[in-house]
Amino acid sequence: MTHSQMILGMQLGNGYGSQPAAWRAPGVDPSNYTDFDAQVRYAQAAERGKFAFLFLPDFLALSGNLDHEAPQLTLEPMLTLAAIARGTQRIGLVATGSTTFNEPYNLARQFKALDVMSHGRAGWNAVTTSDPASAANFGRQIAARPQRYQRAHETIQIAQALWGSWQPDAWLKDAAAGRFADPGKIQPINLGGEHVASQGPLPIPPSEQGQPVIFSAGGGDYGLELAGRYASAVIGAVFTIEDARAQREAIRDAARRAGRNPEEVKFFAGVMPAIGPTKRAALDRRVALGEQTFPARVPYLGSMLGLDLEVAQLDRPLSPAQLAAVRPSPFDPRSPRALEVAREGWTIREVLAHGVIDYHPTPVGPASVTADHLQEWFEAGAADGFWVSIDVYEDGIDTFVDEVVPLLQERGLFHLDYEGPTLRENLGAPAQYGLDPRLTDPAR
Repeated sequence: MTHSQMILGMQLGNGYGSQPAAWRAPGVDPSNYTDFDAQVRYAQAAERGKFAFLFLPDFLALSGNLDHEAPQLTLEPMLTLAAIARGTQRIGLVATGSTTFNEPYNLARQFKALDVMSHGRAGWNAVTTSDPASAANFGRQIAARPQRYQRAHETIQIAQALWGSWQPDAWLKDAAAGRFADPGKIQPINLGGEHVASQGPLPIPPSEQGQPVIFSAGGGDYGLELAGRYASAVIGAVFTIEDARAQREAIRDAARRAGRNPEEVKFFAGVMPAIGPTKRAALDRRVALGEQTFPARVPYLGSMLGLDLEVAQLDRPLSPAQLAAVRPSPFDPRSPRALEVAREGWTIREVLAHGVIDYHPTPVGPASVTADHLQEWFEAGAADGFWVSIDVYEDGIDTFVDEVVPLLQERGLFHLDYEGPTLRENLGAPAQYGLDPRLTDPAR
């Protein structure tokens, strides 16, 4: 893998798309929420576009307004990826797994089983959980941040040790001699800390990539330390090139402090493209998807701009007096972009259709606009790659694969084919098996 080419991953959620109203979009089967065949079909489309991985976020409580919005996430990420593993060959399979409400043995077993099943394509996005509703589903309360992250460190280290509890050559498979495995090379780990422990070993030999790749998506000092010590890839949420560069460099610094080569850690910025033959067509697509959600977002847009906006103004632009009174919120990094779009004279509905309240930047227009955005950020050193959130999976994945990917390939920014059969190869992540020997503070 060359350093001059970006890596792409794709967010995969509820079977509809990343926009709340995707379940009602033309051509979408409203039953896709429980249709694993649809998830496999979408994964196959992403694999056709040579995406390095699918990224499945997770949330441990039901949320959202179910009256008119579908839950945003899969029924269960590991079972979803098990289905996808049987219908794909190269694309990586990355699921979120909470270190707060899972024991390390469960996590280690599930992710390594997925890794073996997929022939070395599994990744674990190791996160802590801070949501009280999620805690209530486990009959617990949320612990303080230091305790949650201490448990995360212990959980990851124990999982790594469990993954390595079979030596690479322990599985003999010698039918003639009647020897299945060498018990001397399958050992307990007997590792524990203040919060979690495990005896081991796992009942699972190594996969083609050895063990799953660790991802991270946490923020703040605690999240940086976690990513710097363990992650080979970090899923980011940034809105400007400057913020992305700063976050990427902070992660690389954290890796250096942990005794690692910072090149081992890839930073992925999010993007939520709105693609159409023209900018007007792309906006109209998002306007249709926001029919029910945009009115509720008007007051929030007002708070971003320091204005008292009313729903009655949804189809009018900001007035000259309002533009003169605008004070972008210093607490929301999306505010400058919202103001920039508002000053172009769009109606409030159209401003919202530009994705100014979405979780990641939204390039709007033909495929070249999205390709230009990715190229600008990549060449500015803001990211090693991108995780793409498609608005409506049913047609949006194919549009990205057929229109954006060829542009990136023509520009020499994206590969023509996979580097190899494993996630590690396609990320350029180093080989690892068992607990990282560079860690100087193992779980106690």
